Amino acid sequence: MSNAVRIHHFPKSGHAHRALVFAQLAGIAHDTNFVDLAAGEHKTPEFLDMNPNGQVPVLQDGDVVVSDSNAILVYLARKYASDWMPSDPVGEATVQKWLTLAAGEIAFGSCAARLITVFGAPLDADFAAATAAKAMKKLENGLEGRDWLVGDRPTIADVAAYSYTAHAPEGNVSLDPYPNVRAWIARFEVLDGFEPMPSTAAGLVA
Repeated sequence: MSNAVRIHHFPKSGHAHRALVFAQLAGIAHDTNFVDLAAGEHKTPEFLDMNPNGQVPVLQDGDVVVSDSNAILVYLARKYASDWMPSDPVGEATVQKWLTLAAGEIAFGSCAARLITVFGAPLDADFAAATAAKAMKKLENGLEGRDWLVGDRPTIADVAAYSYTAHAPEGNVSLDPYPNVRAWIARFEVLDGFEPMPSTAAGLVA
């Protein structure tokens, strides 16, 4: 796979899973490099040269280096999988709305809640739970009467929202009140090429 993009990742990172699962779903040739966060590999000079924030994922595509999971989704869609990113102004703007949710209330909600239970992060569990509920309600309402968040097929909006939503119960965030979200997760997980993020026995699934 000499012409493959390289994705630097950590298996239990939902942000890294976004990049990995999108490459799989879109059939983008890629290889992977496991970054041992516990050993501090994300803080080495070599890694910090790629991403000064010291976070996974990082994408390498020849001389191009892209960090931030949502930026990676946009880059890969624009270069290799245009059918996953609408080209019309309304569609693109709607995708951006969901990317903002993924970087905002999902990150500070179900992602943060899972960081507490899975990794022992010193974060505010009550704030994370309340923020997760806000994000879940937006997803539930956004999926009312539709299969996907934007248009009539999956886009990078669905990819960005999936990982931390599907694994929200690991952070004590129940999916029971959100039937549209649960149905959407089920549809996402039977897409050709889907590969799951490793689950953790934590929170509601302990």
